[in-house]
Order: sequence, then structure tokens, then C-alpha cells
Amino acid sequence: MAAPTFWDRQETAQQTIQELKSLRRLTAPLDDLISAGNDLQPLLEMAEDDPASQGEVAQEIERLEKVLDDLELRSLLDGPHDQCNAILSIYARDGGTDANDWAEMLLRMYIQWAQANDYQVEILDRQDDIAAGIQSASIAIRGPMAYGYLKGENGMHRLVRISPFNAEGKRQTSFAAVDVTPEVAESAEIEIDENDVRVDTYRASGAGGQHVNKTDSAVRLTHLPTGIVVQCQQERSQHKNRATAWKMLRAQMARVEELKREQAEAAKYQNKARVGFGSQIRNYFLHPDQRVKDTRSGYSVGDFHRVLDGDIQGFLDAYLRWRVKNEPAVSE
Repeated sequence: MAAPTFWDRQETAQQTIQELKSLRRLTAPLDDLISAGNDLQPLLEMAEDDPASQGEVAQEIERLEKVLDDLELRSLLDGPHDQCNAILSIYARDGGTDANDWAEMLLRMYIQWAQANDYQVEILDRQDDIAAGIQSASIAIRGPMAYGYLKGENGMHRLVRISPFNAEGKRQTSFAAVDVTPEVAESAEIEIDENDVRVDTYRASGAGGQHVNKTDSAVRLTHLPTGIVVQCQQERSQHKNRATAWKMLRAQMARVEELKREQAEAAKYQNKARVGFGSQIRNYFLHPDQRVKDTRSGYSVGDFHRVLDGDIQGFLDAYLRWRVKNEPAVSE
């Protein structure tokens, strides 16, 4: 980083800085543990002579145990793309207007979590529904280990509540699908034959007024062999939307390759039970009681609103631990 030419290539420089941040998130607590561990024996000897200091020693041991627990959890983020930024997409599914509203609630939840953890958030694409909420949205969450933490959010999220859009006040079940892919660098070895991709341009849609373009600035890419479709209409420039769409497609292809590798590894152990996109992974209840429960790890929280305000780290950590117990280790 001290080289005079370091900033000549912005993307490469940013990758190096992010790699440094990821490494420091591991080495800093490790250095703390080693240093504090070396100081622990003198503290224990002091506590034997001074009973009043025993409480201080107990607090230090408790702190070190928490640091060690967090460090062990981070060591689980060892996948080939875990250190990458994340592209998170949300799609309204069954439930009509309630599902559109639910999708927007999830979008806010993930943005709140990212901001609370000092991640940068960029809206790549957003399609609002005419009545309420969104039909779909894609955001980039950038920071150390963003994809590693969020990859377990892939799947269907189910909401049960009294519908605010139902005049009779009936209970409504809504579904929204979440898809998380790694934001891979252009230099990464993700080969996509341009002849396999159909490019469509169209006019951006929106709520009306200044949000609707007069030109065909929106871009949709369809990868014909896999059927993967990505689209971007966030910018007024077709060139910018096209570049973002290609980045999203590369992310999707990287995720496909990662799933193939994990499934091949699982097959060696005759373990076919993998939670993938389209499966119900978490239930959110506002009626008859308030709670949120993950169907895989069993982790639950009794405060619905706290979770929707972005306090989802417990679910992310529980998934990482659950995955270690229920899936074979994946080699690099």
C-alpha cells in the first residue's frame, strides 16, 4: 500500500484495503488474546494475595472468553468468497400487497444491520409496487466479510400478522425471497461467454414523475444456459446500468459455482440436505404473539420489532454454527 503506484488502479487498491481490514479483524483480537493471556498469570497470583482483586480477574477472564468466542466464530468464515462484499436481492412472493410491504420491511432491516456494523450500502435496483412496498430490490453491502455473514440469509422469509391492508382485520401470511451473492472483482476468474447472454434495454419504471426515464436506460441481462436474469434501472445512464447489471450477473454466477462445489462435497458424505434459495428459512410472527424463529438453527428472538430494526446478528452467528454441525467442511 505504500507503493507510489498503489492508487493507479482504484478497484485493485480497494480490494487490497478490504483484504487488510478483513485480516485486521482477525489479527487484532488474536493479538489481544495473546497479550492478555500472558498477563493473566500475574493477575491470578495477585488475586491470591489480594482477595479484593478477584472480581477484576473474573471480569478479565469473562472478557477474554467473549473475545475468543467471537474469534472462533469469525474463523468459520473461510469460504472462497466469504471475504467479499455482498449483493443482496429481495423479491416479493405470495401475499399480494402484504408481500410487497413485507419485502420493503426486509430491505430496511438489512440496511439497518449494515449501517449499524459500519458497512457501506448502495442501492443497485429498486422496483416499487403501485399500491405499497416494493416488487424487488437489490443492494450492495460492502465491508469485511459481508458475504460470509449474509450468505445464510438465502431463502424464503415468512411473515404472519394482522394485515394493515385488509379492512376486515384478518391474519395474513406473506412471503419474500432473499438472494445473497458475492460481489466478485472483475479480475476474478468468473468466465461468462457474452454470446450466452441476451441483453434487453427498456424504459425504467417507477412511481412516476421524475422517477421515470424518457429513454431506454434500464438494462436486463439473461444468461441463457442457466436462465439467470438480472436487471438494473437505478441510474439514468444505460452505460452505468449495464455495468452494474454485469457485476450482478458475475455475482450470481460465482454463487452458482460455489453451490456446485458445496453440493459435490456434500455428496461425498451422502448429505443432500442443503437449504437453498426458495426454501423457508425463517418465520416472523406479529400475531398471535411476537417472535422470530430460524427454522434451521432453531435460534429465536421474542422481540419482532428489534429484529426488524436490524438486530439480526444473533441469527447470522447461529447459522454459521449450525452450518458447521450440519454440513461437511468445504475445502478450498
